[in-house]
Amino acid sequence: MIVVSAASGTLGRLVIDRLLTRVPAGDVAAAVRVPGAAADLRARGVQVRHGDYDDPASLREAFDDARRLLLISSPELDPARRVSHHQAAVDAARIAGVGAIAYTSFLGAGTDGTGATEKAILDTGLPYTMLRHPYYSEAFLNPGLRAAVASGELTDATGGRGLNTASRADLAEAAANVLTGEGHLGRGYDFTGALWTYPQLARTLTEVCGTPVTYRETPDEASGALRWLNGQVRAGALEAQTTDLQRVLRRPATTLHQAVTAALRMLSE
Repeated sequence: MIVVSAASGTLGRLVIDRLLTRVPAGDVAAAVRVPGAAADLRARGVQVRHGDYDDPASLREAFDDARRLLLISSPELDPARRVSHHQAAVDAARIAGVGAIAYTSFLGAGTDGTGATEKAILDTGLPYTMLRHPYYSEAFLNPGLRAAVASGELTDATGGRGLNTASRADLAEAAANVLTGEGHLGRGYDFTGALWTYPQLARTLTEVCGTPVTYRETPDEASGALRWLNGQVRAGALEAQTTDLQRVLRRPATTLHQAVTAALRMLSE
């Protein structure tokens, strides 16, 4: 049995979509906080199990008979509560005796000492694969693209530096490949997508839409997390590149042109 935690979220559903092209639906279980919200998955033949990060007992039951477990990061924003969620899930996996854990970590967790969940997984002694994700491309390729096309101008405060984001679809496919393939245990993958910049994004919008879109750098007037992120980009912190994602996908990662075309199509639906 392959169990996917937090399976009713966007990434979890994409992973299950990919799994269903590889294994019978009866071999896939979705662990979700509210089973009623996953009726569509049940209708497709997927086992829907109650697995709430705030309820360790439910996690132990949800992970029962799991040959492979995909531990998708908690959506909780508070760091202490998020780590608590992950620790509960890791403990449940150990008690349930899962065959192997694949965990959606974050890029850099294996080198900067902040990967508390990775350490907890290693401490269990269970076979593992760390899937370290960059920022999602969808966080940047959003409804603001339509406004840029309408105005003919794309502005931002990243100094024209590169971003190594990846699409959720690519990351979901990579996870499905790991869960159903061989040769991934004991590995830590640092996933990065094709590097892109906002000046390149303006040119791509022009190509895709057929109307001129220019790029203009602006002062950073953002606040909070966005201001921090802009500063990280300007410092080059999102320019690291590896070939891990394309190697696990067994194909190139989604290009900026492909991502923009898909984003604009979705925005127009």
